[in-house]
Amino acid sequence: MDYQSDQEYLKQDFTTKGFQTGAYESCTFIDCNFSNMDLSACNFTDCDFRGCNLGMAKLSNTVLNDVRFNECKLLGLHFEDANKVIFAVGFKKCQLHLSCFYQLKMKKTKFVECQLQEVDFSETDLTESIFEQCDFHAAVFDHTILEKVDFSSSYNFSINPNQNSIKQAKFSRTELAGLLDSFQIKTV
Repeated sequence: MDYQSDQEYLKQDFTTKGFQTGAYESCTFIDCNFSNMDLSACNFTDCDFRGCNLGMAKLSNTVLNDVRFNECKLLGLHFEDANKVIFAVGFKKCQLHLSCFYQLKMKKTKFVECQLQEVDFSETDLTESIFEQCDFHAAVFDHTILEKVDFSSSYNFSINPNQNSIKQAKFSRTELAGLLDSFQIKTV
């Protein structure tokens, strides 16, 4: 397995030149294209992805350990296929439409100004995570652990309190209707 450390990759289009499966530690990827790439079995530790397109990339058994995504397109990613034992990520200003985090343990994960439309958080443990100014239009929360999660500045969510654990979660008063959708209650 190839090993790279402290490398910077700038404006690389890996869809045309290919991407070497291997271990990447403390590497930075800026404005790179990984769209539809097979990143299976790669190991990313303490890496930054900035302005990258990883839409529909394959993440089978991919290690994402202390990986930060900033202003990235992460459309349709199946994060649940990544290595579940070593999984720690953070997102800022990312588009994650149609991505899936099914059954992942993501305690204390931070999402800042992200588009999380139609994202699947079913059976995910998001304890103490922070969602700052995130859009949850049509996102799925089913048997999700949301204890002590901060949703106070986020919007467009629909969370059934009977099917999810929301103890001590924080919500904005203006967005409380998202907790009542499942009861078919109208707020005025």
